[in-house]
Amino acid sequence: MGGFFGVTKRDVCVNDLFYGVDYNSHLGTKRAGMACVSKGTFTRAIHNIENSYFRTKFERDLDDFTGNSGIGVISDTDAQPIIINCRLGKFAIVTVGRINNIQELETELMENGHHFSEHSYDIINPSEIIATLISDGKDWVDGINNVFKRVKGSCSMLLLLDNGAIIAARDKLGRTPIILGQHEDGLGWAATSESCSFPNLGYSVVRDLGPGEIVMMTADGIEVLQQPLDKMQICAFLWTYYGYPPCDYEGRNVDQMRYETGLKMGQADDTEIDFVSAIPDSGIGMALGYSQGHNIPYKRSIVKYTPTWPRSFTPSTQERRELVAKMKLIPNRTLLKGKKVAFCDDSIVRGTQLRDNVKDILDAGATEVHVRISCPPLIYACRFINFTNSKSDMELITRRVIADLEGDADRNLEKYATTGSKEYNAMVEQIRKRLGLTSLKFNKIEDLVAAIGLPKERICTHCFDGSSFE
Repeated sequence: MGGFFGVTKRDVCVNDLFYGVDYNSHLGTKRAGMACVSKGTFTRAIHNIENSYFRTKFERDLDDFTGNSGIGVISDTDAQPIIINCRLGKFAIVTVGRINNIQELETELMENGHHFSEHSYDIINPSEIIATLISDGKDWVDGINNVFKRVKGSCSMLLLLDNGAIIAARDKLGRTPIILGQHEDGLGWAATSESCSFPNLGYSVVRDLGPGEIVMMTADGIEVLQQPLDKMQICAFLWTYYGYPPCDYEGRNVDQMRYETGLKMGQADDTEIDFVSAIPDSGIGMALGYSQGHNIPYKRSIVKYTPTWPRSFTPSTQERRELVAKMKLIPNRTLLKGKKVAFCDDSIVRGTQLRDNVKDILDAGATEVHVRISCPPLIYACRFINFTNSKSDMELITRRVIADLEGDADRNLEKYATTGSKEYNAMVEQIRKRLGLTSLKFNKIEDLVAAIGLPKERICTHCFDGSSFE
């Protein structure tokens, strides 16, 4: 997905920028970058972080940075920030989102006389497409609205202007968040994808930007350039999977939401189990809630080896992702031997990682493995923020099972997405068998929405039920 951080202060911002960006590191795994501006001059650095962490790549650059304003990004896609000089002015830009019609936009813009200089893997840099669309506007707001109108998918962004001001614009449907914070001394403001960036740097959350809202941020305050739009479709997986536990979106805490999904499932579950564990890390909050709801102990019978292993989707191939997923999780054989255990996890996408985890748990001596998932089955691949990172729906285990049951992966999807239907139960049973589980249960979409605490029409649940606003 990706995350960004921008800050403007009355004194030097470099340390705040460096650590603020770092607190978004769990959101992306490919590229990272920072840009500062001082007296109209930009300083920029971009590094590959596929095989190393953000801090280790950028610490050596810090002495080269100066200025009171800066932006940075952790990206799961392109090299950012890029710096553009156009008729609106000179600016650096970072983006988070997904452009589904990037080739169409590239062709159209080139036919209209634009050219593009940055390519990666023979694909145009998405942030350069966004910057070009902005430069076609009559002013900054018009240019950003041009992005909102033309891009199919989603896009939130930070623009660092050469005068030190930062423009923050949240995706028109608010699929990804931007949170504003003010420094405790009143001498600076920041904008970020993750509110966990703020506390240790001395910032307090002021508010979330609304969908389609555009603001200009200086050290002295915030100016609203465009009021929020009416419709919102914030991604449910920000709470279920992507978000860091202490983060809040739309006033709702990530770990509290995960706890409540587990509590609800635990209260409704009468399965005889010795204890519950989490598939770390995003399953921990749910497992604690499940333990409370089911009135059984919580134990760490599978532990993540954190010193060296990043997230399992970091490697470029599925084979390497599966290897990393196996290597970083260590079963505790002493706790597992002879026990009936429930494991809580955030989701099942392809199923390969969980299948390998289950085999390792059984090999460690567990007699029964019950899995509880905090969200409903994923029936549709994500079209908006790359959550499932699937090239096709057939990478989802649900669609492969539906294809086997129906002879057509696209048949009766609405029925398979309906909890408790005959089709739904048959699908879950087939997934259980394929993964070698004693039992398998998914959270209901109604309980997921209730745990998030927003009206369903303001949450994107496309992965589960195919619903969406364009």
